[in-house]
Amino acid sequence: MLNYKRYQAAPVLDFPERTWPGRRIEHAPIWCSVDLRDGNQALVTPMNVEEKIEFFQMLVKLGFKEIEVGFPAASQVEFDFVRQLVARKLIPDDVYIQVITQCREDQIRKTFESVQGIDKVIFNIYNSISTLQRDVVFHKDQGAVKHIAVTAAKLVQKLRWEEEFPGEFVFEYTAESFTGADMKFALDVCEAVKKIWQPGPHNRMIINLPATVEGHTPNVYADMVEWMHTHLTDRDSFTLSVHPHNDRGTGIAATELALLAGAERVEGTLFGNGERTGNADILTVAYNMFSQGIDPKLAIENEPEIQEIYETCTKMQVPERYPYAGKLVFTAFSGSHQDAINKGIHMMKKTGSDIWAVPYLPIDPADIGRTYEPIVRINSQSGKGGVAFVLESFYGYRLPKPMHREFANIIQAISESRGEIQPAEVYKAFVENYIDAKEPIHFESISIVDTAFDHGERQTLVNLAFYDHGKLIQARGLGTGPLDAAQAALEENIGVQMRIMDYSEHALTSGSSADAVAYVQLLNQETGAIAFGVGRSSNTMKASIRGLFSAVNRLFYANEREKEESDGKTL
Repeated sequence: MLNYKRYQAAPVLDFPERTWPGRRIEHAPIWCSVDLRDGNQALVTPMNVEEKIEFFQMLVKLGFKEIEVGFPAASQVEFDFVRQLVARKLIPDDVYIQVITQCREDQIRKTFESVQGIDKVIFNIYNSISTLQRDVVFHKDQGAVKHIAVTAAKLVQKLRWEEEFPGEFVFEYTAESFTGADMKFALDVCEAVKKIWQPGPHNRMIINLPATVEGHTPNVYADMVEWMHTHLTDRDSFTLSVHPHNDRGTGIAATELALLAGAERVEGTLFGNGERTGNADILTVAYNMFSQGIDPKLAIENEPEIQEIYETCTKMQVPERYPYAGKLVFTAFSGSHQDAINKGIHMMKKTGSDIWAVPYLPIDPADIGRTYEPIVRINSQSGKGGVAFVLESFYGYRLPKPMHREFANIIQAISESRGEIQPAEVYKAFVENYIDAKEPIHFESISIVDTAFDHGERQTLVNLAFYDHGKLIQARGLGTGPLDAAQAALEENIGVQMRIMDYSEHALTSGSSADAVAYVQLLNQETGAIAFGVGRSSNTMKASIRGLFSAVNRLFYANEREKEESDGKTL
């Protein structure tokens, strides 16, 4: 039994003035990728300089204007990487390069050395302010921890003017482990750093509030962010930033609620990479916004390409069920889900609506570079709608609704013995069971002999040639049309009683050489059994007659056909 009594609930902030629950996200935040630092240091094998350059160039292509490139004072590789960006002139004019360092003089000076020659710099200093770390790790009181931040802020300000940076220089203070701190103390430290840097509306600093270890439900994080948002002075002099981690698996929710609570900027990674369970995934947050009709301000329309570069550089794999990116996230195996997707897509085509509204698919996979191929996958749990969707989407066959269940039963029997089956296998089974159902009654030819009206009803006389168990039969039939006349000829010559219950046809391809496909549902009037047949031809009349013969073979000679197939396999 779990010893749950070893753990205590995280404290809840007393903040009845909160307003975030009634808000909604209306625009994208400032995005800052920390893949090249926070994501990189969490890898089993950290990226080398060339891999980091490839990743950096992808981030630029995606539209990130703020990119944290590393911790130059902590690693020679990261220092060299920053210098290579400068030497190779890889930094676009509109991109801010962010570097991070602890509040230590040697590290701050080394970090300043790394950013020489960069036009736009975000200089991020951090120290932990959590109560637990003060007591357990640093053994310092609040005054000593605040002194660390203030001293570092003064040094950064001093070096910034001594180095005479010709470009833009943005100060950032990260109150590490913010969610584990007393809120009044967190406010006091941030105000003290802000007082030294003296930001204003035209030279805003960044105050970053990370959930370094996620220990609360997302609503509590939002309360903390809004409390700081409303209590920090000179609100127009700084950008409020968040850096959520994902220890509780709610990093995305925490990010979204923090944006409701006043955050303007998000630090995160692609696919949530980072220490332990990782950071908030910027892609998921951005795609969530996209799904609500909000421009995420990132060029993320080609998700597979992003994923390929990410996996190549990090040696990490995106899980199959990962939001938007996983191989299975736009896939339905369930029959009811498949049917709903199929109907939703049909409704959109019918109405011509520009607004995406398909059950079980929050966005159109094609909008982010995903294909339709895996949307419906067929296994023993699949239903009639999914099977019909595969045939129409990939092969153009629009099965009449009464036929869905009949063919789905065939596919289910196959999948129960073999597991998942691919679209090509579904099509193969369709052809074998319907279009190739040509024995033992095999259609040869048909011609119209005469047409006339009898008591106001058109009568058609046809000559029908067909093989019955290998013997050529020449027959005549009279009916209201070629199909009805062919039915009459068959009834008379093979000794069965049938009735056409359903008929439909459509063009299979476009253009003057389009094939027609016909679906014929027959009733055996002696037994009450029903079966469909399918015919295909460039001639509409021949397609319908072939559909009739297919149905006759499936309805009246199914056992005979199965025996022949079984004997063939045995031989």
